[in-house]
Amino acid sequence: MSGPTIDRVRLFLIESPIKMARLQGVGNVKGTVKRVLLELTASDGLVGWGEAAPWEVFTGTAEGAFAAIDVYLRPLLLGKPVRRVRALMAELDRALVGHMEAKVAIETAMLDIVGKAAGLSVADLLGGRVRDTIPLSFSIADPDFAADLDRMRQMVPSGNRIYKVKTGVKPHKEDLAHLEAIRTEFGDTVDLRLDYNQALQPFGAMRILRDVDRFAPTFIEQPVPRNNLDAMASFAAALDTPILADESCFDSRDLMEIVRLQAADAISVKLMKAGGLFKAQGIMAIADTAGLPGYGGTLWEGGIGLAAGTHLIAATPGISLGCEFYMPHWVLTEDVLEEKVPNRDGHVVVPDGPGLGIKVSDHSVRANARILAER
Repeated sequence: MSGPTIDRVRLFLIESPIKMARLQGVGNVKGTVKRVLLELTASDGLVGWGEAAPWEVFTGTAEGAFAAIDVYLRPLLLGKPVRRVRALMAELDRALVGHMEAKVAIETAMLDIVGKAAGLSVADLLGGRVRDTIPLSFSIADPDFAADLDRMRQMVPSGNRIYKVKTGVKPHKEDLAHLEAIRTEFGDTVDLRLDYNQALQPFGAMRILRDVDRFAPTFIEQPVPRNNLDAMASFAAALDTPILADESCFDSRDLMEIVRLQAADAISVKLMKAGGLFKAQGIMAIADTAGLPGYGGTLWEGGIGLAAGTHLIAATPGISLGCEFYMPHWVLTEDVLEEKVPNRDGHVVVPDGPGLGIKVSDHSVRANARILAER
């Protein structure tokens, strides 16, 4: 028997204020971020939640994700067996190209329901946990570097050791001064990483990267635009610091080319790029074979999307470089969960309960976000 079917689909296009501006190599963010929340109700009454969090300079728009589900995918969801997750996701891929964030939201909500019905967490459904906590990385991206340094002074004594500095947006000399300030004050007590978000051009990039190499970062993320894999390969071969691919690695096909060219030493795994938890695990299966560790990246997800990410990392051994799931605690002024996913001693704690292990209600959504559209 196929079991319960998808009986109801509810969508929210929401906007949330953020506490600080964020300087990124390919696009800056300030004021608010938008995302889409999805509620699926099964015919047996169980409810599952998912989240689509695109970024217009990276994957798409929240309005596009909302329309993708509302107009094109909703008719395919209604009446379908909620347990047949892979079959439905394959059907959605045939029906609509792209819109990976929308598909993540659907897969997550289905797994939330299946987990609740079985009394299992999403991590259990993905193969079982290899870790219960995940080291948390905070991004140094405030236009006011002094404010970020003050945050580090609060966070480091609490056990937060990993900091990823967004570089390439400000002048190179300023980047060097900031890295010097961090190493001078905190020394080797912090795990320092750099992320250029494609900000450099291949011509002249090597000299810049050799300059930052001396600060012994754990990795340098995506120094040049995503298609410049030959340049990435040259950096990976020449530098002591490992090169991590983010925008160059959306899917398995991208990763196969990275492996062929030896264009990176590690990859950033983001649900909003991969299009689903199962697809993300498929990407990591290739990365594991090639000996490339994974890092849990993020766009602008709130608690629902990041809860899904914690379950993915909990059940995927190769995503071993930590995660940057700091948005609900440090950037969003509020979140739609009734209780945030805990952070403890510089780690994200993977929720224990069935499904995603989180609580979302109509009240918690309406009280903690500005709803721009609802269907």
